[in-house]
Amino acid sequence: MEHFDIEKAPLEIERKFLIRYPDIEKLKEMPDYRCVHIEQSYLDADDDFVGGRIRRITEGVTVNYIYTYKVRISELTRHEFEKEITMEEYLQLLTRKTPDTITIEKDRHSFSYEGLTYELDIYSFWEDQATLEAEVDSEDTPIPIPPCVELIKEVTLDRRYNNSQLSSNKGIIE
Repeated sequence: MEHFDIEKAPLEIERKFLIRYPDIEKLKEMPDYRCVHIEQSYLDADDDFVGGRIRRITEGVTVNYIYTYKVRISELTRHEFEKEITMEEYLQLLTRKTPDTITIEKDRHSFSYEGLTYELDIYSFWEDQATLEAEVDSEDTPIPIPPCVELIKEVTLDRRYNNSQLSSNKGIIE
């Protein structure tokens, strides 16, 4: 993997919510709806490699591979470096998968509501809940909860709901 300057990477400001398992048919009625399947693995860092995550994203017959590395600036804001990679690079990076973690599998349902784009993730290891994320321009942006979901609670600051933690804990929240 080539060297990159994380300080020049774009900022990502995100809020995350735990929701009840949604009605998929209601999601499909939302504006700009689309669904992709994601397989996501976390990578071990060492002296020569910064770590990060890789994703295999399938939409219909199209498959894309993405490498991502993030650096936290605050509880809500990160620098995010993202790069499309080849299947061969993906498979090579997969050999660096963090030991004793699972590859997270989820269906990501994306849609628009009141000017924001939402990503609703349904995980293979949960049957009664899911997560909803909204990416915003500033940390104090209000987040309207779409009518197609039932909110349980905001989990933005609860690291147990970070995908990296879910990977380490095999989807179990304690």
